[in-house]
Amino acid sequence: MSFEEDLNARAASINAGIARALDDLPESRVRNGMAHALSGGKRLRGFLVLESAALHEISAKDAIWAAAAIEAMHAYSLVHDDLPCMDDDDLRRGQPTVHRKWDEATAVLVGDALQGWAFELIGSAGLQPDRLIRLSVTLARAAGASGMVLGQAQDIAAETSHTTLDLDDITRLQANKTGALIEWAACAGPRMAGAERGPLESYAKALGLAFQIADDILDVEGDETKTGKRVNKDQEAGKATFVSLLGLDGAKTRARELVAQAIDALCIYDARADTLRHAARFVVSREF
Repeated sequence: MSFEEDLNARAASINAGIARALDDLPESRVRNGMAHALSGGKRLRGFLVLESAALHEISAKDAIWAAAAIEAMHAYSLVHDDLPCMDDDDLRRGQPTVHRKWDEATAVLVGDALQGWAFELIGSAGLQPDRLIRLSVTLARAAGASGMVLGQAQDIAAETSHTTLDLDDITRLQANKTGALIEWAACAGPRMAGAERGPLESYAKALGLAFQIADDILDVEGDETKTGKRVNKDQEAGKATFVSLLGLDGAKTRARELVAQAIDALCIYDARADTLRHAARFVVSREF
């Protein structure tokens, strides 16, 4: 099985779990908006949860709920990021954004609901209570004012600042905005198992930055029909990105270096971690 086939198989199992959980929610505009926001996507974060869980012999029936949870949290971040007061996007995953399909108030409520639902999903896993609590607390931290939301705030502040971000600034910003949820996903397995997470933390930090650099490259070189979202928006907005700071070739070189770092971080694992190694290569070769 190729990596993309493996990724698609994991995505199918995550989608099935999400569909089952959505069926338990009452019919409403918010529920329909949640389903819309959750449709499509690579499911890379959920994939990392399932792979890191398998690496630590956590059953798929328990890990699937943490995988669904991180996808719900990620979807919430996208719904709010697309709002007119944030990035003001009309297209996400090849579909109208939630506030365009419905309205802004619905999009705010859909994002709120997805965020809360993520913690409900974690609670569905049959794990020891202390490990469920740890998963929930660390997800709250990764998503909130110490992680993703902090990165969003830093990004907004940068747009109105008279000082251009340098490479260290943009690295810190993206480690929060993009990297925090990716790191949580990759470390979910050892957290569920009560195991050492150092190697996967190092892997995820490098992977998260490589992923963001690849996104910046796709904003310049990408095909909108493949990316499913508007391209060239960062350059039009005059935003500092890895491409604007390093140049296109420099950004590609840095992404490859980070992939090598991510793979090196997995050296303590045997061939069972090969799919995670393929994932690192995938994030910089993808077209979407």
